[in-house]
Order: sequence, then C-alpha cells, then structure tokens
Amino acid sequence: MATRKKSSSSAHVHLQKISVEHTFPVVFTRHLFSPGNLVLRKALTRIPSTNRHRALVLIDKGVRTAFPELPQHIRAYFKAHAEVLHLVRTPLTLVGGESIKQSTAPVQRIIDALRAGNICRHSYCVAVGGGAFLDAAGLAAALFHRGVRLIRIPTTALAQCDSGVGVKNAINYAGAKNLLGTFAPPSAVLNDSAFLESLPLPLLLDGIAESVKVAAIKDVAFFRALERGAPKIARGNLPTIQRLLKRCALLHLDHIATSGDPFEQGAARPLDYGHWAAHKLESMSKHRLSHGHAVAIGIALDALYAGCLGLMPEAQVRRLIDTLRTCGLPVFAPELAQTDRRGRLTVLDGLEDFRAHLGGDLTVTFPAPLGARIELHEIDNTLMSDCIAALGEWE
Repeated sequence: MATRKKSSSSAHVHLQKISVEHTFPVVFTRHLFSPGNLVLRKALTRIPSTNRHRALVLIDKGVRTAFPELPQHIRAYFKAHAEVLHLVRTPLTLVGGESIKQSTAPVQRIIDALRAGNICRHSYCVAVGGGAFLDAAGLAAALFHRGVRLIRIPTTALAQCDSGVGVKNAINYAGAKNLLGTFAPPSAVLNDSAFLESLPLPLLLDGIAESVKVAAIKDVAFFRALERGAPKIARGNLPTIQRLLKRCALLHLDHIATSGDPFEQGAARPLDYGHWAAHKLESMSKHRLSHGHAVAIGIALDALYAGCLGLMPEAQVRRLIDTLRTCGLPVFAPELAQTDRRGRLTVLDGLEDFRAHLGGDLTVTFPAPLGARIELHEIDNTLMSDCIAALGEWE
C-alpha cells in the first residue's frame, strides 16, 4: 500500500518598516507678495539647489477678481528675487470654488501646465486660492512625476484654518465627494491675512464654524474664547477672527502630527465631527449652503444628539448652539426637513455615505462633553430625526 507524503508549506515573512518624516513651515504673515517680505523666498529656497528655484503659480479666479493686480505683484516678486527664483510662466488662472472639483478637466489642465513649465521634483507648484482650489491643485501636484513640491497659499478663512493646512488633496467623482485624492503633505503653507480683508462676513464665518468644531471636541478653553468672542465675530471684527482662525489652524496641525493617524488609515475621523450631515446638506442644497455653514448645522445637530444620549450636559449643548447663532452661523436649513417617497428624512442618507467613505464601518465623532470626544458606531435614526425636529424649533 502506497503511503502519501504529507505536504507542508512554509512562508518566509520579512516585515519591512519605513519611517518618513515630513517637516513643513506654516507661516502667518501679511502682504506675502511684497518684494520686501522674504517669507515666500525662504519657502522656495528652504531646500538648497545649485540652480534657480523654478515655480509655476496657479491663481483661483475668484481671488484674481478680488485682487486684479495679483498676477502683476507675483511677477514683480519673482523679478525682485530673480537671482534665486524663476517664474516659469505668467501665473495661470483657473475657476475655483466647488466647480473645480466636479471633473478631472481642471486637474488635467494643471498637469499640462506643470509639464509645459518643465516642473520637476525639485521645482514648485504654488497654489493661491480657496480650499477647493487647493484640493484640486494639490491632487495635480501629487500625481505629476509622482509628486512635485507644493506650496499652498490659502486665501479664505476656511482654508487658512482647516483644509489648507492639512495633508489631503481631492476632487469629487461619480457624484461622490472627495472620491479621488491623495495624502501628500505640502512643502509649505503661507497664510496671508490681507486676503481675509476682502472676504464678506459669511465667508469669514465658514472658518469660525470649523473653529467651533475643533474646539468642541479638543479644547474647552478655545471654545470659551470663541464663546466670549462671538459678538465681535458677528460684527466682523478682523483682529478677533484672525486670532481665532490661527488658533484653529494650530489645533488642526497638532491633531495631524500627534493623532497617530495622519493619513486616516484608522476608522475614526475626529476632525469630521458634524460632517456626515454637512456633506449631505451641501449636495442637497446644490451648494447654496457653503461648507462652513453646513458644518455649523451638522455640529449643532450632533451636539443635540449627544445631549439626548447624556454625553453632554444640556447646558453645554445650549452653549454650543447659542455660540454658533451668536456668531451669525445657521443651525438649521430647510433641507433637513426634506423626505423621500417613504417619508424618511433624506439627510439621514448621509450616514450611509459616511459609512462608505470610512470603508464600511460607521464611526461618528460626538463631543462628550465639551472639549472631549467619543466615537459611536451606531446611530438611532429615530432619535436623530427627533433631534432634527427639535433643531428646527431652536432656529
């Protein structure tokens, strides 16, 4: 009788660890493109080179409209520092706002300009604009040559305190927000406070909404500062707003650096507190609601839900919502009351969208209490619907 030899399998596993350190300056300045201001020069020459430092500059059309002489100032800046800097072409202007993220065409146009300008990994793409503009420009820079150096110059309150200082780039695709994107830290972030002076109050409040968000889950002392400053914020007091936006930016940077998950590989997205509803409300309103205003509604709603679960004292829920309202931010929108054919609130579909964004497992951050947070993996839709109704009465 034949005997069968036992087969055995073996595998040699080599576990490789790669550590990559990213260091980039985040600078708060004024009149960045004044030839006497050396901030941009230092950012472009921070990494030594034997040749002049080449740069392609991209400008958000909305910024150029507000500052029509900006291209001239940029050319004059590079001319004043021509011994070390080289502007490869006249600054390229593209339409910004949400429209730049709705197709791949603007990214392709930026890539074509990078190629025409012979931008390489030792050259720079300099993007001047709002958060959506920086998202698209950052994606193009990250794709070209597998990544060329990007300098972000955020021009909106929202970008200067949140999206512009982070490490994410993306555009929307197939109807899904930020479906195509990369994690790619910039070479520098240069915040010019002069850009904020041209913004109407609603756009300044977009940044304040993100400030309330991060304060509510990370820093109760910062929340108190926002609470105290709310009347000045509502009047558009720029020194107060700029001080709070800077503090918000630093908190975002601290979270990215110390959370242990800068590229969001885990399940939790603490800085997306209030965003499951906000993203849905933006699309439902066809972007009538700006991102910041939608976030304000989202964090008010989730604060109310946290209060119903006993995660936040009722007094803190009231303080948070009252602070948003005193600043001039909305806490309710008619889209919240929209229902589908079954009579179910449409905004609740945002939870499933959020689940898909996270990879299948739902994780939603709530304040618990102010200045701290908790992540929940199940949402009671009936209770959330009750909170939406209660929020409508609040407004």
